[in-house]
Amino acid sequence: MTADTGSGLELSELAADRALLGRTSTAERVAGILRERIAQGFFLPGVRLSEERIGNALGVSRNTLREAFRLLTHERLLVHRLNKGAFVRVLSTSDIADIYRVRNLVECAAVRGLGHPPYALEPVAAAVEAGERAAERGGWTDCGTANIHFHQALAGLAGSERTDDLMRGVLAELRLAFHVMDDPRRFYEPYLSRNREILTMLEEGDPAGAERALGYYLEDSRRQLIEAYPERND
Repeated sequence: MTADTGSGLELSELAADRALLGRTSTAERVAGILRERIAQGFFLPGVRLSEERIGNALGVSRNTLREAFRLLTHERLLVHRLNKGAFVRVLSTSDIADIYRVRNLVECAAVRGLGHPPYALEPVAAAVEAGERAAERGGWTDCGTANIHFHQALAGLAGSERTDDLMRGVLAELRLAFHVMDDPRRFYEPYLSRNREILTMLEEGDPAGAERALGYYLEDSRRQLIEAYPERND
């Protein structure tokens, strides 16, 4: 039996997003809202997205919503099943390996390409501090969100809008893997100190050291996630 869209609470929160659409709602804006909600875990892997319920919650037409679904399918966040509708994608271990391949190429290159300090590290530092605060209060889901922001900020050091767009999609896709794991603390806590270490290296003007540390970090994370990932065939 396949899970459907989600609880009434989730849909009521989604309805609150209607204000984000403004008067000129577009498929891109709807896709942006749904992308963020998928990344936050409101719609979990394997869940079918109801056109009627989501369209009513956001106050958009079925055609607009279908176009948003097509955009998210292109981004690998959704899959379309004939005569069944759109579903949040369930990643395979080969998907995870490929995501980490892209992350290594983009994030390490962004750090490697830094010139002479000082660097614009405010977003990186803010993400590190947010993760540490979340861990102190036991908010491991929030810690995961802060960790995503940390890696987005590292990629942002490249100063490229195209790179930023690419990484938003890649990291949103990666969240699908973490949403099916049972113990988020296990996957986020060990990396808090490593995030701080990379930030410190960058603050000290050592991008080469930060790149090496990041490379080891990503490989450890990839291996840990794949070893623990519950491979599914549904």
